[in-house]
Amino acid sequence: MNLNNDISLEFLGPILLAVLAFIVICVLISCIKVVPQAQALVVERLGGYQATWGVGLHFKVPIIDRVAKRVLLKEQVVDFAPQPVITKDNVTMRIDTVVFFQITDPKLFAYGVENPIMAIENLTATTLRNIIGDMELDQTLTSREVINTKMRASLDQATDPWGIKVNRVELKNILPPAQIVDAMEKQMKAERERREAILIAEGEKKSSILRAEGKKESAILDAEAEKTAAILRAEAAKEKMIKEAEGQAEAILKVQQANAEGIRLVKEAGADQAVLTLKSFEALEKVADGQSTKIIIPSELQNVAGLVKAATEVAKD
Repeated sequence: MNLNNDISLEFLGPILLAVLAFIVICVLISCIKVVPQAQALVVERLGGYQATWGVGLHFKVPIIDRVAKRVLLKEQVVDFAPQPVITKDNVTMRIDTVVFFQITDPKLFAYGVENPIMAIENLTATTLRNIIGDMELDQTLTSREVINTKMRASLDQATDPWGIKVNRVELKNILPPAQIVDAMEKQMKAERERREAILIAEGEKKSSILRAEGKKESAILDAEAEKTAAILRAEAAKEKMIKEAEGQAEAILKVQQANAEGIRLVKEAGADQAVLTLKSFEALEKVADGQSTKIIIPSELQNVAGLVKAATEVAKD
């Protein structure tokens, strides 16, 4: 009986040592921690915060140390379900938001709040209700950027004690009630029709102005052309009158020269009183051939002959 016990102890001892060695190796391996990029480990010792491990190889004390939380340091995106909100003019709508956040302090994130994502969702809903409650429906629909900025500032300040930085907040959808949507569509249709009518009226106005300006320019050009034509006609008439006057003056000069030549010939021929009288009648005939309507003839033809004789003497001198 003792022999059997001795044999059992001989085989059991190495087995126990092997098991113990395996356990020790497993514990040692479990104490080796490799932290990958963009992650951090929150380590506790005996239930209290010990350290935050960053990227690289780390060792922890067996049994005493433990990894309390593994934290992701990348920027994260959370899409929250639509939340009912009421505007300043008592219109109920549903708005869903998208929050972009990043964990900046793993310790605060691990011990700051129990459920950070749920906390951010509830905080987003209350902040959104507060902001929309001070705005009317039309202002809400046209002020997304303002709402986004206000929400980001408010959430970033509220989540700072939790080690969370809110980088951006976006309103994904704004869903007004169906009757409000119908009224907005009718309003938009009426607005488009009004703009169309205004554009048509402005087009007709510009067209009328252009036609009037065209007529005005045409009338101005016609007047300028008529003025130029009148000036040309006046210059042509003036040149014609000058030429006619020059012709008449030349004709009168030739007539006077012919008369002077006739008087000279009469003088040289030694004409008597009867010839002078006859020449006087010829001169009267030429005078009567003009445009005059009345001719005054002296009562004594001797006076006419005397006049001719006096003219001859003057010519002689």
